Amino acid sequence: MTSGRELLYIGGYTPGTGGTGPGLSVVRREADGALRALAETEAPGPSFLALHPRLPVLYAALECEEGGVAAYSADPQGPAPLADGTSGGSYPCHLAVDPTGTWLAVANYGDGTVAVYRLGSSGLFQGPPKLFPHEGHGPDPARQAEPHAHQAVFGPGAVLHVTDLGTDEVRRHLLGGGPAEHPEGPVRLKPGSGPRHMVHREGRWYVGCELDGTVAVYDASWRELARTPASHVTGPNYVSHVELSADGRHLYVANRGPDTIGVFEVGPEGGEPAALTQVAEVGSGGLWPRHFAVAGERMYVANQRSDAVATFELRDGIPVPTGEVYKIGSPSCVLALSI
Repeated sequence: MTSGRELLYIGGYTPGTGGTGPGLSVVRREADGALRALAETEAPGPSFLALHPRLPVLYAALECEEGGVAAYSADPQGPAPLADGTSGGSYPCHLAVDPTGTWLAVANYGDGTVAVYRLGSSGLFQGPPKLFPHEGHGPDPARQAEPHAHQAVFGPGAVLHVTDLGTDEVRRHLLGGGPAEHPEGPVRLKPGSGPRHMVHREGRWYVGCELDGTVAVYDASWRELARTPASHVTGPNYVSHVELSADGRHLYVANRGPDTIGVFEVGPEGGEPAALTQVAEVGSGGLWPRHFAVAGERMYVANQRSDAVATFELRDGIPVPTGEVYKIGSPSCVLALSI
């Protein structure tokens, strides 16, 4: 059992990168339920964060034209800079560490380049990254004129999967003998869907599509099994983050525009085991929910355009607003750890 306390690492856009945020922030939920600010560390646009699986190292994608990546000590009293490097492209928007702590992958939205760093025993970068540029476009001339790598996910078989919103693909890279292109190339998804974030569990991929406002299910061979609207609110919807509950029963989807969190039951419907059934859709507690995190029985939603992180309690898997809001400028990513 945990103490009911959580530690939050929050990243977002800073004044030099189109936002008002302070950089990296650390917040702790105390035993009495109050959120207490512990530290702030200046960083230029740390729009996405990731933690090393074993070491006290925090990584940040520094989202600017000449993209950067940085490593910090994961110190609750104030993350200290340890190392920095290039993201290998422009406007990096996501990064991830593989479960073994060997590789760090960075997705550059601006030019679509994927960068893969090898990490040493200390969790710091070993040499320059291996770069994977890309070509192509999708049917939307405004959003898909060129590649836009959006999220890196380490999947089964030591394969790195990267969504490309600009080309409607999931790009794949082998990691076993060092980063390399997958011999079968990328997976092509529905044209114009704009895949953004995805999550994998037990042979299924769940993909949130920003441009058509849907969430889709694929099997291990990337055969589409189901697709459904991510929101039932009238109007445009720009899906952002997706995540599964710890028990795999529910899929959560953040909807920008409707400003909601969609809740889908993962299970049988009409004999189709991959179907998604929407069981709830709740307000995100602010404007433009760009990211969220689940820790124990709570969900924290980073509402970028209302400068706040909203807290929800999970009751039988359904987010219920607590009314608690932590004010912080332009949050775009929140990591929540039970302590």
